[in-house]
Amino acid sequence: MESLKKVKVRFAPSPTGSLHIGSVRTAFFNYLFAKSQKGEFILRIEDTDQKRFVQGAEEEILETLNWLTLEYSGEIVHQSERLKIYKEHVDLLIDKKIAFEKDGAVWVKVPEDKKLEWVDLVGNKKISFLGKDVDEFVILKSDGFPTYHLANVVDDHLMGITHVLRGEEWTTSTPKHLYLYECFGWEAPFFAHLPIILGADKSKLSKRHGAKSALDYRSDGYIKEGLLNFLALLGWNPGGDKEQMSLEEMISLFKIEDVNTANSIFDVKKLEWLNSVWIRSLESKDLENRLKDFYPKNNEVTKLLDSSSSNIIIKAAASRMRVLWDFEKLVDINKERVFTNEEKEIAKSLLEFLVNDLGDSDWQDEKFLAALKNFSKEKNVPFKIIYFLLSGKEQGIGLLELNQIYKKDFFVNNLNSE
Repeated sequence: MESLKKVKVRFAPSPTGSLHIGSVRTAFFNYLFAKSQKGEFILRIEDTDQKRFVQGAEEEILETLNWLTLEYSGEIVHQSERLKIYKEHVDLLIDKKIAFEKDGAVWVKVPEDKKLEWVDLVGNKKISFLGKDVDEFVILKSDGFPTYHLANVVDDHLMGITHVLRGEEWTTSTPKHLYLYECFGWEAPFFAHLPIILGADKSKLSKRHGAKSALDYRSDGYIKEGLLNFLALLGWNPGGDKEQMSLEEMISLFKIEDVNTANSIFDVKKLEWLNSVWIRSLESKDLENRLKDFYPKNNEVTKLLDSSSSNIIIKAAASRMRVLWDFEKLVDINKERVFTNEEKEIAKSLLEFLVNDLGDSDWQDEKFLAALKNFSKEKNVPFKIIYFLLSGKEQGIGLLELNQIYKKDFFVNNLNSE
């Protein structure tokens, strides 16, 4: 697997829409491999399909990489600016009688007895094709733009790409590319075809499985650490049972031979869990800043985050948050609904019990909690009902944190409410 050259990989998306989560996984594996080998990770925009070009797609690609801190080396390469280079290489193949014109385009046909094989770095397995099983293919379209097959081979060679990490769906294109490398007299890079990401039902990943663009996940309140950690585990196993890993840890542990050959399952619940683990791992000030960025126009949230109780609120909410969107609901102190008649009776009984047990002064945390436990046991009232009566909500931050922030009067008002 080892190359004598310095490792150099590329992420080469097409600006044809949002950056799908599968493409982000490919970018991340390229990044991890390059950094683990102290190599280079470059960005190339494959914008030769003019019919599928989407305005703003490149900007979204850059915003995604920037948010996830996947820094690339050097300048961005645009294939649309390299048409002369591709035409020169097409002419070379025509001169060699390897390429031919048909229907206004330039084609290549692999000789039927030609054997094309490579050892794929994923699974360290030899893959072999015969020319008779490879369809003839276009290398230059009638509009003068190259196809993926030609442009990526020419660019990878001229840019010194040593390893090509891409999705498994490109496996059947690799013999075409190997043939072009041979025809040009170039050494081919190493190839690693990453396992496909599947939905929970084992079908191809789609929106109905929860798959979205990376920036959609950001909008949904996922943080970059949680998303990257989750993506790394979609097809890679560093060994042991360690699941939470920082970017630095993943770089130090990443080995291409540890990438699984089996397809990966996209488990939204696991993504939520990892994201919640990372939210709890953030320093309070860091989480506060991220919440302010996430809720730029929410005055109520901003007011809480700027209050003297912000540290208590943030710590209490962090322990219960799956995504940043959860914060607003967790810290909201408005009652969700009016009490039923039965709940009113329990609320009245609870208030009398607390006043008798704790008196009229502020309720100290330990004594307050002990009183609630005693009431629950004596009156046979589940704690979730007690929580609702005291807070006015089915779930939210803890009663002790509410006591520290809003004091006894908050609970008394809720218990007395109609």
